[in-house]
Amino acid sequence: MKKIIATLWLSLCLSFSIFAQNNIKGVVVDSDNENPMQGVTINIKNTTVSVLTNEKGAFIIENLSDGNYLVEISFKGYETQNFPVELSGNPVDLGTIFLFKDLTEEQDISIVNITDDELNSDDGFTDNIAGLLQSSRDVFLSAAAFDFSATFFRPRGLDNANGKVLINGLEMNKLLNGRPQWANWGGLNDLQRNQAFTRGVSPNENTFGDIAGVNSITMRASAYGEGARVSVSSANRSYQGRVMASYSSGALENGWSYAVLGSRRFGGEGYIKGTLYDSNSFFAAVEKQLGDNHSLNFNFIYAQNRRGRSTALTDEVYRLKGRQYNPFWGEINGAQKNSRERRIVEPIYMLNHYWNISEKTTLNTNLSYQTGFTGNTRIDNGGTRRVTFNGQDIYLGGARNPSPMYYQNLPSYHLRFDDLTAANYQQAFLAQQEFVNNGQFNWVDLFGANQRQTALGYNSIYVVQEDRIDDSQLSFNSILFTELNENIKLNGSVGYRKLNNETYARIKDLLGGTGFLDVDFFAEEVQTSQNGQILDNVAQSDVQNPNRLVNTGERYKYNYEMEASVLESFVQAQFNYSKVDFYLGASSSQTSYQRNGIYENGYFQGNLSLGKSERLTFSNYGLKGGLTYKITGQHLLDFNTAYLTKAPTIRNSFENARQNNITVRGLESEKIHTIDASYVLRTPIVKARLTGYHTSFKDGTDINFFFTESGSTFTQEVMTNIERRNFGGELGIEAQITPTIKLKGVAAMGQFTYNNNPNIYYASDDFQPNPNQNNETRRTFGDGTTKLKDLHVAGGPERAFQIGFEYRDPDFWWFGATANHFSRAFVDASALKRSDAFAIDFDLIPDADLTRGGNISGFTYNDFDSTVARGLLRQEQFDSYFLVNLTGGKSWKVGDYFIGFFATVNNLFNQEYKTGGFEQSRRVGYRDQIAEQNQEGGPLFGNRYFFGNGTTYFVNFYLRF
Repeated sequence: MKKIIATLWLSLCLSFSIFAQNNIKGVVVDSDNENPMQGVTINIKNTTVSVLTNEKGAFIIENLSDGNYLVEISFKGYETQNFPVELSGNPVDLGTIFLFKDLTEEQDISIVNITDDELNSDDGFTDNIAGLLQSSRDVFLSAAAFDFSATFFRPRGLDNANGKVLINGLEMNKLLNGRPQWANWGGLNDLQRNQAFTRGVSPNENTFGDIAGVNSITMRASAYGEGARVSVSSANRSYQGRVMASYSSGALENGWSYAVLGSRRFGGEGYIKGTLYDSNSFFAAVEKQLGDNHSLNFNFIYAQNRRGRSTALTDEVYRLKGRQYNPFWGEINGAQKNSRERRIVEPIYMLNHYWNISEKTTLNTNLSYQTGFTGNTRIDNGGTRRVTFNGQDIYLGGARNPSPMYYQNLPSYHLRFDDLTAANYQQAFLAQQEFVNNGQFNWVDLFGANQRQTALGYNSIYVVQEDRIDDSQLSFNSILFTELNENIKLNGSVGYRKLNNETYARIKDLLGGTGFLDVDFFAEEVQTSQNGQILDNVAQSDVQNPNRLVNTGERYKYNYEMEASVLESFVQAQFNYSKVDFYLGASSSQTSYQRNGIYENGYFQGNLSLGKSERLTFSNYGLKGGLTYKITGQHLLDFNTAYLTKAPTIRNSFENARQNNITVRGLESEKIHTIDASYVLRTPIVKARLTGYHTSFKDGTDINFFFTESGSTFTQEVMTNIERRNFGGELGIEAQITPTIKLKGVAAMGQFTYNNNPNIYYASDDFQPNPNQNNETRRTFGDGTTKLKDLHVAGGPERAFQIGFEYRDPDFWWFGATANHFSRAFVDASALKRSDAFAIDFDLIPDADLTRGGNISGFTYNDFDSTVARGLLRQEQFDSYFLVNLTGGKSWKVGDYFIGFFATVNNLFNQEYKTGGFEQSRRVGYRDQIAEQNQEGGPLFGNRYFFGNGTTYFVNFYLRF
């Protein structure tokens, strides 16, 4: 009731003018306790005029000319309020303004569930952008963060490598892949509410930015008000439970302030079976005010995370086991155990210095050090023993892939023949029954096999391998901001990042065995040559230490170091005038990478794998600009454009860094050009934004690893000269039709396609130098391109629509619902399948050429039909789907305590849908694809899919005091 009375009182106040001078004044208080609020921002929209409330909550804005204004009153954690004011020679007193807690801030708790799903995918397909958007209160971006992200929708077709996450002004994106590692600060929700999102390339005070925007998180101790909070959560998405407690001192009289938080998230499994969750997080910040102009802040962030992983499923597996199936887990000793776990422990130490040089100039200098590791486990089934025969070492052992989803375990494997017999059908039925009834990972078999080997005096066949990345990164930047005059602001920064990492495999568990021989069981029996010389010891992971027997905790298989550094700077000017605001910005950077091999790989001996690689260096720059034209105070036109170049990531710079020092051929920085234009409507009742955009990418690089039967080899697929084009439109509109009811609508329509046929080549340790083609070791097919032009870039639906409402009761309870429709999502197309390898009959190629690099052309299938081929190569489009989500909450004030809860239900009607997927590249030849698509039991290597969750919930109870 208080909220309605306050609104009516303000409306009455605005109807009168009582003095002969143009000014606007008022007092802002907290609606919960009616205490005055200091530091609230009072902004005259579409002007440069802005003031803060004093210790009594009061403000006054003077010397305004006659006209209509929109006064915005905002404070972090509270609902923003807007009041239209008409000045005509008399002052306006807004009286007492009650600010209400923004209960929707409780929603950001669910974001960690969304972004944590990135840890859950075995195939690394997900690149959710929700974490970037969670701080935005724009209706479109809020929908993208909270309602669309479960489908892996990407605004404008951009993933999180196209955006930046900053903590206290320092960039958190990883140099390895350009993406933020959300787990590094997961579980710290209650002290991460001070966030601001910068859309696209719009001006940001700390960085030049990127085309998907910047999420700036402020975690300095003095930014938190005094108080404590305890919460308990229950969910069935990523984790099952969470407890969190935090306390912040606020600014103490002696100039100190501090904040601490601890949390635990846990669960035996999420919505997907066998995906355990075990995470502990801790945060501490302490800040000292050093006089009137200096402040020093120190942060410590510790977020340990252990997750059980899952993977994409074929349609055959989905039909037999459902969307919650996960082949990676099995039971042993009565407990679930996942064969593929991810562990992340990378604590962050951060020191920030804030210097108010003058009233209009500040300098923020930041230093951080991050160290720790990321580990991913999997089963290594290549255990062997060494036998000497006729004076030559041979290696005996190895085992079949133990995955229950291995293609030879499925019914389709027994129905792959042209002329099926009763025996084939019987074997398929038995395989089906076995998979349905016993389709989980069999730990007992692995332990049993190793114990039998031990009894015979042999080595382990199976071990748990952990792929480790041990990082140490130092980051520094200094950010200057100055207001040259009331119309011009200038800011810029210089920064440096230095990464040293060690990447290696190690034995995590011998599974009851006694040791593991560190050789490549799959080493070819044919002679391997290098520079015209026959190589010995090709099976050795490290020629310097041949036939090494490794035990638990020891490194093996591959071992190298990577050094990377980035030196960067940017400058930006913002100009604000009565009718037009505009900005200009520029950036420059110098990036370098160098690999240092610790092991000398048997296939790539000498400096091809051992010691330092060539140093890769990239010089890059960016230019951006934009303007806002104010038709009136409520109608605006906004334009932004940028051209920038970006260095390739470490991951896309080396063909196979685990084995060798060889860098990607034709490697270049990516060139990006983007432009967007928006119409913005801002009235006290309706807010809307309509945007059109176009973004082009050139000289992109991408590397994939897989086994293919087109040459029967494990290969690295290297694509360069990739061009893409993204264009479309966005609409977000919300209407506060009553003080308690808000309606909203969102629409996104885009098209994200390849704009050329990229160059493509293949590298493998199986490829020998081709004496007929200048000893070429890389392989190409036909014209050396893949025919991707006009195919869709995979990554969530291109079209998304939403209608919804919120009801906010004056007694502090609220409820909301959204209906969301998604369409035009596509499978990730196989590049090998669309190269000239598709038409090549490998049975016609001499055996010697199959083991060599170089170009393979001709040898086309004699029954090749281009019409049939077009059908085989058609990119799959997923079915559209409809999701309904509910949100609600309630809070109570009991004395000096605030008690509340927040709940969400996603996918209310348990809709089944595909969020993404990819074509397998194992059998891609023309005849193979005909066989794959016509087999009675379905394809052996069909497309693999990620499926969305069914009905899920999240409930959070909290106590604040």
